[in-house]
Amino acid sequence: MLTPVRRRLAAAATVLLVPVLGGCNFGYQTDQLYQPAVGVDDRAGPVDVLGAVVVSDIDGKGTFVASLVNTDLEDDDTLTEMTGEDVEVQITEPIDVPADTLVNLADTGAVGVEGEVAPGGFVRLTLTFESGQETEVNVPVVDKAEEFDEVEMANPSSPSSTPTP
Repeated sequence: MLTPVRRRLAAAATVLLVPVLGGCNFGYQTDQLYQPAVGVDDRAGPVDVLGAVVVSDIDGKGTFVASLVNTDLEDDDTLTEMTGEDVEVQITEPIDVPADTLVNLADTGAVGVEGEVAPGGFVRLTLTFESGQETEVNVPVVDKAEEFDEVEMANPSSPSSTPTP
């Protein structure tokens, strides 16, 4: 039988241990990277490619949209070329990504994609930067609706293009 002193010690120990055990890292889902969005992310190089999608309003044509984040604090970089499997990619002009800066391609319509592009599908694209970084992403194709309504679509008559290999 427990004495009143032991009962009080047990209650105090329980009160003290609950916050301590609650702070332990048990690897719950909240400790994992989670992206509640349609686009894909790639953080493998100095320039992060975040929320990448191809927005399409016509089958066979679309616009590549992503946020490019240069995590390098000193050196600027430039997206110089993009290629893809079963698609042709047109970049109207090289896209500068200054050091420690985010560039959102949704407002520019700077990268057009033509070929096997249809909402619900995927397009494998390779982004090549001036620094030598090459990032390959398997990008979902989404319909130009809801949150993608305001995306500036690429001009199909852009002067420079990069054909598929």
